[in-house]
Amino acid sequence: MPAATVSPGAQTPGAGRYAPSPSGDLHLGNLRTALLAWLFARASGRRFLMRVEDLDRARDSGGANRQLADLRGLGIEWDGEVVFQTDRGKLYTAAIERLSARGLVYECTCTRRDILAAPTAPHAPPGAYPGTCRNRSEGERAVARAAIAPRLPALRLRAPLGDEVLTEFPDLMLGTGRGDIDDFVLRRGDNTVAYNLAVVVDDAEMGIDQVVRGDDLAPSTPRQILLQQLLGLPTPEYAHVPLVLGPDSARLAKRDGAVTLAQLRDHGVSDTEVRGELAASLGLAFEGERPSMDTLLARFDPAKLPREPWIWHPRE
Repeated sequence: MPAATVSPGAQTPGAGRYAPSPSGDLHLGNLRTALLAWLFARASGRRFLMRVEDLDRARDSGGANRQLADLRGLGIEWDGEVVFQTDRGKLYTAAIERLSARGLVYECTCTRRDILAAPTAPHAPPGAYPGTCRNRSEGERAVARAAIAPRLPALRLRAPLGDEVLTEFPDLMLGTGRGDIDDFVLRRGDNTVAYNLAVVVDDAEMGIDQVVRGDDLAPSTPRQILLQQLLGLPTPEYAHVPLVLGPDSARLAKRDGAVTLAQLRDHGVSDTEVRGELAASLGLAFEGERPSMDTLLARFDPAKLPREPWIWHPRE
């Protein structure tokens, strides 16, 4: 396996991060995860970095600034400048080229409907890619490209098969995390780099060795670890934390009322009150307390964190 190209930024070890996607204002679930990411990093002596994952064309152009302001309002500060994924296209292209040079990338012209309708291998999870385009000849690929023009083919990873693929990983919160691996997308047909590739390249280049994020992302982690191995990049330690759910036990959403800092401010709730409520949900404060960030850091013990989702109920 070729040695990884390590940037100057990746030579400084020891960093955690938070990486919001600017698709709207952060809600209490996002803010709670950000607070945990900050606490995990600072408690372990790591730097804490901020990355805005703004590759998706549907992102809100002003959302990033509002999100960053809300994080500061909660008391979360970070080291260095904010990193934006839209500034990093050359890094992603270089990673795809390295994989392609080893025969690990192929074109795919399948639509989502095609994938769902195709027969899959026994025991494959629902929606797993069935390998339709994996072994096409160059002539077959040319015909397929012409059939979808002007749309571009997606690029998929030719994932190793069999027992050599690891689908479990150690996790500071879950104990053992699990996820399936198929020939997943590296670059979509609209030329947008896929999340799994971008996050792997970014974390390695930024020197991030601790990833704290919501446990809904745990199933994608084996894919990212596979990419790290194929690219010769280090694997961070992972902590997938429980989500915040609404009163109906579904994922927290706007339908649940005032769930963002801006909405709560309109209801007379201060940012420090929100921080106290989030801290109480983590066992780091008593009800009604408004602890400082330094106080939370002094009390923080990952072993004592709740492992179940927090059910949030709106104020009357």
